[in-house]
Amino acid sequence: MNYKLNTKSIICLYVFAAVVFAFYGVFVCPFIESLPREIVFFEVNLTFIFMLISRFFLIPRFTFFSRKSPFLTEVVLFSLFGLVMSIYMGAIYGFPFESNLKVIFGMTILGVFTGIITAQIRLIELYKNMPKQFAISTDLHGDRESITQQFTMLIALLVIALTTTLVMIAVKDLFWLESAENYYLSGEGKISIIKEFIFVSFILFLYTFSVVFLWGKKLSLILNMKEKTLNNVAGGALSDRLPVYNNDEFGVLASLTNKMLSSLEESQTEIQQTRDSAIVGLSALAESRDNETGAHILRTQEYIRVLAFDLRKKAGYSNVLTDSYINLLFKSAPLHDVGKVGIPDAILLKPGKLTDEEFEIMKGHAIIGAKALEVAESQMEGESSFLQLAKEIALTHHEKWNGSGYPQQLKGDDIPLSGRLMALADVYDALISKRVYKPGFSHEKARNIILEGKGSHFDPIIVESFLSVEMEFKKIAEQYQDN
Repeated sequence: MNYKLNTKSIICLYVFAAVVFAFYGVFVCPFIESLPREIVFFEVNLTFIFMLISRFFLIPRFTFFSRKSPFLTEVVLFSLFGLVMSIYMGAIYGFPFESNLKVIFGMTILGVFTGIITAQIRLIELYKNMPKQFAISTDLHGDRESITQQFTMLIALLVIALTTTLVMIAVKDLFWLESAENYYLSGEGKISIIKEFIFVSFILFLYTFSVVFLWGKKLSLILNMKEKTLNNVAGGALSDRLPVYNNDEFGVLASLTNKMLSSLEESQTEIQQTRDSAIVGLSALAESRDNETGAHILRTQEYIRVLAFDLRKKAGYSNVLTDSYINLLFKSAPLHDVGKVGIPDAILLKPGKLTDEEFEIMKGHAIIGAKALEVAESQMEGESSFLQLAKEIALTHHEKWNGSGYPQQLKGDDIPLSGRLMALADVYDALISKRVYKPGFSHEKARNIILEGKGSHFDPIIVESFLSVEMEFKKIAEQYQDN
């Protein structure tokens, strides 16, 4: 995939190269002593302006360069204009042959470093701005590229460039001293050589540091993006995948990890489907012995989800009522009355009012359900948030805010949030539903009864959420009516 390099980056690199080349020619190793400094600056700057024009408007037109790396583009361009500049200087100002060679060599070395830096910046920009559908691809594209070999080649190229540059300067200065006896005897030649070595070494250090820094930044970017994805996966987002940018060691590891995640996601999906099927089966078992219908289960699921989403808007609940927790509430809600399978038919299906003794037996369904789910939970290795929440709901959905509920007479915030939510959802549906012992109440009547229970039966904050979403409750009741 191709990505255009940032124009600002190219201009900055070319401006820096122009300043280095002009400063070297004027103050460090002049092209010719009689040539005014203004002329040198003008000629160098004009050359680099034409280089920039060619870089942006001419180079992209050549298919050969558009298919190659930025490194080759910069090296060819700098070398070509170095040749043009040497010919021009020789023809106009009578530069000697060795000076012309120095111009070509200097421009080529600047092109090498500019090309290496440009290639690294291009990759960084590519990774940052890559379209999402490409970044999450799990396939490896193209021939295998070893990042170890790439780094080895980069270091080898830097060593060659550095060594060649310093050797060329040393050889050039030796020949210059032989022909400039006066400079040698006066000591000015030694100072000039030392000054040149310091300047060139400093510039080479800056370029080398930039190359190594950008290489590290590129690797850091890749690793950070992979770490971010793995953190998301660890948090439960199994649909996330590691970005596969190149067919190198990182790409291979990312691709293999993605295949593992796909397998893990399939396994989790199968487990979730098995869990959901078990919930439906257990709920159907309880339902088959009760005078309630399957629509009651569907309605209470929707009620508790709507309540939870509104409640998390209030202070103190946003961190608790996460999407994952609300989804578990929705999945666990059907098991709130699973304990009714342990209640005798004579009591469970009695059309009239229960006696005090019968009601005490009926209240036992909360403990029966919680114990049954606890047995199931004990058979699982590790923690099961699903069974834990289902057990919590089954045990506490008949507790009341003022402590008069059952089976534990819990009060206020001692009642788990799941139980408080289920209490309101269950009571509302019981009020609006028709039973053999009562007619179904209207939404308005059920609403008034819930308001009367605010602060006594129900958590006041949850009642406030109910009032905010009561029209959604009404729509749910209409959508999932009893057959």
